[in-house]
Amino acid sequence: MVILYILLVFLVVILARAAMFTPKTSEKKDFEDIELDRDAAVHALSELVKCKTVSNTDPSLEDDAEFEKLIGKLPGLYPNVFKTCTLTRFPDRGLLFHWKGKGDGDPAVLMAHYDVVPVEEENWLKPPFEAIIEDGVMWGRGTLDTKVTFSGVLSAAENLIGQGFRPENDLYFAFSGGEEINGPGALNIVKWFQEQGIELKLVLDEGGAVVEDVFPGVKEPCALIGIAEKGMLNLEYSISGAGGHASAPAPHTPIGRLSMACAKVEANPFKMHFTKPVLEMFDTLGRHSSFLYRIIFANLWCFGWVLNLLTKKSGGELNALVRTTVAFTQMSGSKAPNVIPPTASMVSNLRLNPADSIDGAMAYIKKTIGAEDIQLRKINGMEPSRISRTDCEGWDIVSDAAAGTWRGCIVAPYLMVQCSDSRHYGLISDKVYRFSAMHMTAEERHTIHGNNERIRLEEIGKAVEFFMRVMKRL
Repeated sequence: MVILYILLVFLVVILARAAMFTPKTSEKKDFEDIELDRDAAVHALSELVKCKTVSNTDPSLEDDAEFEKLIGKLPGLYPNVFKTCTLTRFPDRGLLFHWKGKGDGDPAVLMAHYDVVPVEEENWLKPPFEAIIEDGVMWGRGTLDTKVTFSGVLSAAENLIGQGFRPENDLYFAFSGGEEINGPGALNIVKWFQEQGIELKLVLDEGGAVVEDVFPGVKEPCALIGIAEKGMLNLEYSISGAGGHASAPAPHTPIGRLSMACAKVEANPFKMHFTKPVLEMFDTLGRHSSFLYRIIFANLWCFGWVLNLLTKKSGGELNALVRTTVAFTQMSGSKAPNVIPPTASMVSNLRLNPADSIDGAMAYIKKTIGAEDIQLRKINGMEPSRISRTDCEGWDIVSDAAAGTWRGCIVAPYLMVQCSDSRHYGLISDKVYRFSAMHMTAEERHTIHGNNERIRLEEIGKAVEFFMRVMKRL
């Protein structure tokens, strides 16, 4: 009888918490309409896309002329910006525009990068560097990642200056031409801010977007603003042996040994962690979810294990939010099909949860493999970023701009699973936000770094509108 009573009380508590786990009430805000030259914004982006600013870890495969071509186009595309702002060029293709404000309060930094990843042109339906516009869509590498925000920032300033606007405090527009290869351009700019002793009100870079069907039980569009990003580790596993002819193999070849190690790692995922960005995301979006999911998200203290099992089994975006992930991406061995290699290696790409570290991840991998003959080597990596605040004016400015531009969306913090230049700004600010100012479908998101990257023309204008809203609050 006592046990039954306890179970009944437990059930009542669980259901009551879920019933009360509803969207938080907030002050209703009236957002002003924004006037801008949308045709000019589309034209500016098309001109930037036509520049083949492909970055590569091998400098001999880069075309410096294309980067200079893009920079040379900027004064003609954004004449008001060049009349009003100063441009300083930094080593490694760093560009820093300074727009002097009326006051002496803390300035803000709006970021983007203008380099793009390589393309396989034969797999594209449209030429990737011609910015072809058909049926309300612009095709081209960089339309989403991230020339649209590069142009969006400058187009926003161009429109506002033309309307006689001047920000209350200084604004900086910081652009990198080597983000895709983890180049030091952005870091050079951060070091300059450090040397000048400049405190920042906020930093805004690429990251989340307005998306749909990404959170269990939520149907409304969600504007996801990253307040942190996962770390990254490229890890090499290698093993040596006698090698020899494939006609008389040992029970386990070097490739076989590595394959067993791979299987062990995949069968034993990293521990789940509910970090601040994820907890705040769950607390925001979970309240808009269906009742079944609200039972889980309102009672993570009790049902966290359910989420752990679901994410382990399904993988994907939700799993990436709660744990360090491991993706095996490369393997090499013999150069001939009938030769056992004397050495073999494979590589995995880890995305580190903010609760983990490079050293801790390597120790976990080594323990999980349990094979002393397999050597681990860090190829390169970066620790998880600093976690930014959501209880400050900087967050309010960015979240309000998203809500005002994409009316009816749910704005929520989240953990960015990719890496960006903004991680460097954690050295000098705890108000670094990551939001790519676009609504993107699942299909569009999959074209980033892939084939047939493209953007709807209406989102080009929306990006400019978003940045104008941000600038008017700074």
